[in-house]
Amino acid sequence: MAGSPSPQPGPASEAAPASPPAPAATAAPVAEGSASPAAAAAAAPAEDPQIEAETFVEDNDRDSVLDDGQLSAFTASLTSSVVNYPVEHGRRYHAFRSGVYCLPNDEIELDRLDLTHALMTKGTGDKLFLAPIEGEKLHRILDIGTGTGIWAMCMGDEFPNAEVLANDLSAVQPNWVPPNVKFEIDDVESPWLHNMPFDYIFCRYMAACIQDWPKLVGNIFEHLAPGGWAEFQDFDLQYYSEDGSLTEENDTMKWINTLLDAARKIGRDPCPGASLEKWVNDAGFTEVVHHRFRFPVGPWPRDAKLKEVGMYNLSQVLQGLEGFSLRLFCDVLGWRQEEVLVLTSKVRKELKNLNVHAQFDFHVVYGRKPI
Repeated sequence: MAGSPSPQPGPASEAAPASPPAPAATAAPVAEGSASPAAAAAAAPAEDPQIEAETFVEDNDRDSVLDDGQLSAFTASLTSSVVNYPVEHGRRYHAFRSGVYCLPNDEIELDRLDLTHALMTKGTGDKLFLAPIEGEKLHRILDIGTGTGIWAMCMGDEFPNAEVLANDLSAVQPNWVPPNVKFEIDDVESPWLHNMPFDYIFCRYMAACIQDWPKLVGNIFEHLAPGGWAEFQDFDLQYYSEDGSLTEENDTMKWINTLLDAARKIGRDPCPGASLEKWVNDAGFTEVVHHRFRFPVGPWPRDAKLKEVGMYNLSQVLQGLEGFSLRLFCDVLGWRQEEVLVLTSKVRKELKNLNVHAQFDFHVVYGRKPI
């Protein structure tokens, strides 16, 4: 689920998207990877200085109507089986393709997803997207793993003449949405049934959700119209510090390493961000651009914009600690729920310590299908 289950000195410059001008500040970006000459010029490399920490005192429709022959189990309607959500470990989870997604879909998680949406937009310069899409050429937009639907609704408002289709495993999106926005329950790793191409496909925050990333990227390429753009935004969830304030002895590192191991054990890559550029190039995209942004966990940076990004990030991490952990630790690794809660309590305390300068990376990669 992308916010999905959803968040600043100037970034490396990108080609200007068809949205209102963004503030010049963003979360510690680094442009990297290959690009065409035009795209490279629009995404000039930037310095990658260490984030300076502040000093603190130590304190402990066309697709809505299918031919009869196309109807299948791959795209489900809103039946009781889809919304009959199971409750496990005191949290509510999705029912459609149960177990495919390890995070909850209850109100606590939905609130966190909206926080994560704010984090990701704030952290990339208050932008809904970075690809150089042109509004007059946008007729059909697809949002993969829409979560609460907040990005799709924002795009529906931004581009009222475009049809926005958004999918997810859970029917948790609001009923009152822009008239050009439609939600459907679907598993993007099943065969796609869309019989008309899209002009722009957006895939965000699918870390630990996808088993076969090259296949997904290939499907996205196949279902784009010639000249259409695809954009991927995702995390590398490996925590680190640049000043040694976060080490393998920290409870935070013990927690995140265990979480990443559990996700990999079930074949779900928790750190897809750094691999996106390769997958996008391998699928046949051109004009590929890759940006890396560093997201601090907590308001410890000296810079005011990074401090704000860090506060969004800390808020969503603290709200999600138990939800991130319970299914993976208990069902995959065999932990007792009490053990999980003890560890997450220690992590919560540690991340609130402003002398622990934790951060992780967020990657944005976009490319174009050749005309």
